[in-house]
Amino acid sequence: MNLPRIGVSLPYIDPYAGPEAVVMVAQAADRLGFHAVSASDRLLIPTGPHWNNDAGLPESHAWDSLEVLTWAAAHTSRIRVTTDIVNSIFQPPIVLARRLATLDRLSGGRVDVGIGQGGGTRVPPFYIPEEFTAAGVPASRRGAGFVEHIAAMRACWAPDPVEFRGKHYQIPPSMVGPKPSRAIPLFIGAITRHTIERAARIGDGYITTAIDWDDTSTHVSWYRAAGGTGTVVVNVIVGRDPLSPNAFTDAVLNELDHATAVGADEVHIALHLIPADPRQQVELLEALATRLELPTG
Repeated sequence: MNLPRIGVSLPYIDPYAGPEAVVMVAQAADRLGFHAVSASDRLLIPTGPHWNNDAGLPESHAWDSLEVLTWAAAHTSRIRVTTDIVNSIFQPPIVLARRLATLDRLSGGRVDVGIGQGGGTRVPPFYIPEEFTAAGVPASRRGAGFVEHIAAMRACWAPDPVEFRGKHYQIPPSMVGPKPSRAIPLFIGAITRHTIERAARIGDGYITTAIDWDDTSTHVSWYRAAGGTGTVVVNVIVGRDPLSPNAFTDAVLNELDHATAVGADEVHIALHLIPADPRQQVELLEALATRLELPTG
């Protein structure tokens, strides 16, 4: 049985985030033979009295995912750099399209993009209404506005002159660049049947987080049944407590068995959720790479 490709998240959440930490983990992952490094999007964590952090989100600042990935790409040569999920509609499509194309060109075409609309349901952590308020974007922009946003970005990546006329977004005839080195793959995040089937129609792949493996299996089957033939990426959480290298490796191998069973093509380990400093994270990756006998670079 072939294992999925394996990626790991970078330290983009305080208190362990920072330029040295990102370089340390990214270079270790590159050297040890992992497939990708990733970072996700989180504008804020609410502090109002109504906020109940049942999902256990890190109550710390999250560094910007694209800047973190750009820094990682600048200090590596092989490994792919992936947005775990970038909430696309928080930025105008022309702005996000240019940022992603710039990262693609600077990294030598190593970018994969997990993309979402700022929440698949109205339940935290998938949906935090304060983020829409802070971004100045109505939550009603989700759905059809998200589909249009993707179309407008792809228009920006097409040959000049670029022109787009939609209900929510307008781009007058213009020269827009840089152009990516190749078509940037968009892995769409979704958790309801309707949005998963939409991901199969308009995306290049599907990305989800395995909270419950039975649910994840159902979601992947919906994607495939709807005609989705792209890459399936599953994010896994292996623990929120410090782990020894052996315990970490055992936990990851267990998750890989589940991921293989549901048909995942790629697995990203949420390394940033383990309260360990970058040196400890590298030790965990070294132990895992040894157990998996990854081809080191």
